[in-house]
Amino acid sequence: MVGAGQLARMTHQAALALGQSLRVLAETPGDPAALVAREVTVGRYTDLDTLRTFAKDCDVLTFDHEHVPAAHLRALAAEGVHIHPGPHALVHAQDKLVMRERLAAMDVPVPPFAAVGSAEDALFFGARHGWPCVLKAARGGYDGRGVWMLNTPTGARRVVSELLAAGTPLLVEQCVPMLGELAAVVARSPFGQGAAWPLVQTVQRDGICVEVLAPAPDVPPELAVAGQELALRIAVELDVVGVLAVELFHTAHGLVVNELAMRPHNSAHWTIEGARTSQFEQHLRAILDYPLGSPALAAPVTVMANVLGAPDPPPLGIDERMHHLFARFPDARLHLYGKAERPGRKIGHVTLLGDTLADVRPRARLAAAWLSTGTWPDAWNPHGDG
Repeated sequence: MVGAGQLARMTHQAALALGQSLRVLAETPGDPAALVAREVTVGRYTDLDTLRTFAKDCDVLTFDHEHVPAAHLRALAAEGVHIHPGPHALVHAQDKLVMRERLAAMDVPVPPFAAVGSAEDALFFGARHGWPCVLKAARGGYDGRGVWMLNTPTGARRVVSELLAAGTPLLVEQCVPMLGELAAVVARSPFGQGAAWPLVQTVQRDGICVEVLAPAPDVPPELAVAGQELALRIAVELDVVGVLAVELFHTAHGLVVNELAMRPHNSAHWTIEGARTSQFEQHLRAILDYPLGSPALAAPVTVMANVLGAPDPPPLGIDERMHHLFARFPDARLHLYGKAERPGRKIGHVTLLGDTLADVRPRARLAAAWLSTGTWPDAWNPHGDG
């Protein structure tokens, strides 16, 4: 696995249960997966020779991020390295403009969009589709980074000019009026077998996912099935092998595709405890062409809440916070990533299962808040929007 973040760390844990050995390419020895995996290579994923040496003797090369240069992957594929997902598929997760153009050609619902090569392109788009609109970096960007709201022509001209001068490839999209954000996560094997977990709702704060509700509440059953079918169709037509996450806008007119990720994804961390087969095991099954596991729910409701670094240092260390958490919520399942705590950084996640959202969600929120800050909120609203 190229990359050694928390996704690789949790994939490593799933690999052990399958009797597999996961080799990771880390940027530093302190990366989350590098702290636990036996076979660790430290090097740059942007260097072809490093990738070539790393991939030698591996059965399959896969990823926990989308940033490996496509030209390097094509070179490795030409040399006989088995890469899943392949570079022809992965480019749609690497380049948002390529993704938008391909999905539009497939008649998949996407927001109106345009490439931006000058400030005038953005101004023309805003005049046609209305202000505000959304400017995105075509490559890179996650957790709210690489996204800018363009509210006025004057502001748009300034922001676009600065980004283009810095060499950032850009596209602009119409703001989508939405009822909420959803995610459809599926897996596909080289044999062509597919599996889809139930549609989930994701809750964002400052561009960062803070909660995942499984299954998505208040979504009509036919729309939930349509989301699964759409994600499976995209996996087939783009020839994705492994896990595919399709981030969706839930609108009054149906589902609109926002982003694609071709790897395990934050919106499916809940599957470790909340599904019969976790996304991490399923990704391994898929890329190794094993029969896929059941994606069925393990409980009527699962809520996953991300643990984010607090603005101020917590009064208690993480081990003591964990101690108190388990005393209060013995059924909580915690995954810590081995990361230093910084404001807004994902340092872990907590998962709770139960029969009703009204019971599970408040406890998951309180658990994550405690783990982040080391304090129990005095005026905590369990039914608010975060």
